[in-house]
Amino acid sequence: MCAEKKKFILDLPLKIILTEEGTSHFLSHKKQLLNLKLADNRSAHGVSMTSFSPGSLQDMILLGYISKMEISMPEFVSHRQDVMDLSKLIVFSILYKQFDSEIYSAIIKCECIRHHNRQNPSSLIDEKTVIPEKQLRMTLSMKDSTIQAAKKTILEPVWKSIMSNSEYSPEEKNVYLLMTEKFLNRLTLMNWYIIVKFYKTDGFNEMLSILRQQLASYMTKSKVAEYISVMVMELALNSENNNVKKAAKYLYQGIDNSDTLIFDPKIRSEIVKELQRKHELVFLSWTLGGGSMSIGKQGLLQITLYNKDDEFQEVKENIESKMSANLNKKSLIDFYRQMPDGQEGTDLGLYYLSYLEDACKKVNIKFESIVNQSSSSDLTVINLKFNF
Repeated sequence: MCAEKKKFILDLPLKIILTEEGTSHFLSHKKQLLNLKLADNRSAHGVSMTSFSPGSLQDMILLGYISKMEISMPEFVSHRQDVMDLSKLIVFSILYKQFDSEIYSAIIKCECIRHHNRQNPSSLIDEKTVIPEKQLRMTLSMKDSTIQAAKKTILEPVWKSIMSNSEYSPEEKNVYLLMTEKFLNRLTLMNWYIIVKFYKTDGFNEMLSILRQQLASYMTKSKVAEYISVMVMELALNSENNNVKKAAKYLYQGIDNSDTLIFDPKIRSEIVKELQRKHELVFLSWTLGGGSMSIGKQGLLQITLYNKDDEFQEVKENIESKMSANLNKKSLIDFYRQMPDGQEGTDLGLYYLSYLEDACKKVNIKFESIVNQSSSSDLTVINLKFNF
């Protein structure tokens, strides 16, 4: 188990598709946008980079500037940690946004705020309230001591509960301590404005209870980030190995067991170069629920993997001969079970998928996995859909 950011720089060829808010922000700062072509052959405006700061990327997600991200490479194994870190960062970003949204929706219903609204009808605090960021920053800049005192009041019993839980290992305790503080620190200015305004007033205990309960809930929910990152890597590596094996058979014809060649680092390197030259890549994308104006969709995430899979075609045709209607869509677990005999990674994939499904069920995250195959090509599209 680990927190969502480990490195200062991630070295990955990342394409970022912007939301309307993101596009407006970049254009207002005179940043040139590119017309990017994605794996599904669609084009959209965005930015492209070969390395980036995890913190800067997360800030863009939290501000609602990003609608989609995509990486494409011939091989993922040498970038394993970076890909997993990116996947966890994206999941944590969505959890932060969802946490903030749920906190606001809950605390504006507290009795102390209802009382305030009755007494101050000209300055209501509700779901329609908008206070300029500059004004919020100025107000909160003079309340730093209150913010720190409020954080301590909120966190102390949560941390005490973590430390006294005998089921957690010392490492897990440290991670949870850090995680709960991060969730609290990622609350938006509007939430902090409300917390500070009502701190130590009558009825603040109701707000305290909401904050602590949600922190405990999201601390548990955040475990899913690790499972998702492992599942994503399993899918990417499985597709990569398929491509490498196909290329080895083509490049080293006449050799009885060309599959063994891929374990030789020098030969594998040559095979990867050939895949790059022929543009036979594995594409991995993350589609976010929407920008800041996409009400009710902030908690949506779709992870998609695109790859050509010749060996699956035989299985696909066999299935089509036995089934009717919607033949090209199946669950990910069926996809693994129906792979040809001898396909490496099948058991491992089922193992990871089982853990991911169980973890999502335990914390009420809706999870759906679908595999599509185009009837006119050998393109396999795997979708992992989450609603946090």
